[in-house]
Amino acid sequence: MESDRRSLYRTDSQETLFSLLQLDPAPIDNASLYDKELPPLPGDARGPLPTSSTSIGLSGSGRGPIFYLTRIQRYSSYTFTFFAGLHFANTSLFPLLYQSVPYAEPFLLLTRELYQTQLTEPLLVGLPVLAHVASGLAIRLLRRRQNLLRYGGASPGFLGLSHSHSSHHPAYRNSRPSVWPPLTYVSASGYAFVALLAGHVGLNRALPLLVEGDSSNIGLQFVSHGFSTSPSSLSSSLSSSLSQLEQLGLPPAIAAAAAEAAQAVLPWVPWAAYTLLLGVGVGHMVWGCAKWWALAPPPGWSRTTVDKKLRRRRRRAWWGINGVAAVVAGVWAAGALGVVARAGPAEGWLGGVYDGIYARVGL
Repeated sequence: MESDRRSLYRTDSQETLFSLLQLDPAPIDNASLYDKELPPLPGDARGPLPTSSTSIGLSGSGRGPIFYLTRIQRYSSYTFTFFAGLHFANTSLFPLLYQSVPYAEPFLLLTRELYQTQLTEPLLVGLPVLAHVASGLAIRLLRRRQNLLRYGGASPGFLGLSHSHSSHHPAYRNSRPSVWPPLTYVSASGYAFVALLAGHVGLNRALPLLVEGDSSNIGLQFVSHGFSTSPSSLSSSLSSSLSQLEQLGLPPAIAAAAAEAAQAVLPWVPWAAYTLLLGVGVGHMVWGCAKWWALAPPPGWSRTTVDKKLRRRRRRAWWGINGVAAVVAGVWAAGALGVVARAGPAEGWLGGVYDGIYARVGL
């Protein structure tokens, strides 16, 4: 009777449903799973998905395009990491060691011969970045295509779990399964890093080439000069814009308030931009390396890991990776922002050259 009574008032295990819902499709983020092709669905007469290597001219290997795209993404990141290590030493370690930009400048000029020639710059910087980004986008599109081919947008089990979960939790009633793979921190930080890196390269590499025709005069002093002079240049540009708006009918009180707010905010703009570049970039590279070396816990591990020992191990890995990222970003910021950014403007003819370059973008 007691067992019958329990069966009458049985409740579903919400924890089990929640765990299953979050585990699918996160395991596909593991690169080792690309070595094997997914088996066909039960009763599917069409056979495996058309992801065999015959589509890219590599017949007989039994490996799909995602397998090769993943390796392009992986080894291109290793190539760029070599350049990033040299850049880390030049812009952080040497300035931090000598506490002087003029003493650290020769090291930058010396290592520039390794990665800023007509041959090495595309091989170590340009092509790896393009290959890394393009392969990542291609993998994401191929995963979406596989979801559509196999499940028509979502697996039947996923739809069933979502429906069952939404019936007990009103917060999930409006949620719908997505055909896109989950956007992890590594992926999101990578997209943000691409935008920040493009701005950094445009200001420190492309702009001098456009204005001066070469970048032989560009070094650590160019960065320190920008930190010293850009706030006043931005303030002058803003004041001119506000004056024009006043002539068009902007109330003087609003213009004065905007100018006062700008005076407080503009000095921190370059500091915020470089801090964001360092934080996002270092975090992406450290977490990316941890993922390639199978050291990073899987996405959503805090919600899906039930075993206590496994949970502790993943928590230690999570803290360890974040700790390494924080140390690297902190050391980089100590040299780049603590020494280089505080070195002051360049003097003499070099300062005039830098003023002309920054003036082209209103800085």
